[in-house]
Amino acid sequence: MTTQAGPTGEPRSIGQLVSDLSEQTSRLVRAELDLAKAEIQAKAQQLGIGAGLLAAAGILALYVLATAIATAILGLSTVMDAWLAALIVTVLLLIVTIVLALIGIRLVKRGSPPTPERAIENVHEDLEAVKAGWNA
Repeated sequence: MTTQAGPTGEPRSIGQLVSDLSEQTSRLVRAELDLAKAEIQAKAQQLGIGAGLLAAAGILALYVLATAIATAILGLSTVMDAWLAALIVTVLLLIVTIVLALIGIRLVKRGSPPTPERAIENVHEDLEAVKAGWNA
């Protein structure tokens, strides 16, 4: 039993067609797995950067606390100029801390959960195409 003509113009058997289908399916699955890996790596990178920024914000928060304490001490024990200088440093460190924390939170939210959404969508499309081919 033969069906389609091959590249040489000779008819191809069902066994050859099934073999081609198996090979093409394997290539498709490998391509989808590669896409999934690439997506997960990109999201993991965003999670890493976000976590690093949150760690930096946490470290700066400790400096803000130390500076706030120094500000209170200076405010109570010295003239206004030293206290005002310490307060300015405290406010600047607090602003930097808040900015780093907000950026870190945004990156963590963007990278989680680390699911390969495009790869999943492509697999669904592939399955629909196969189903449509079987029904045709």
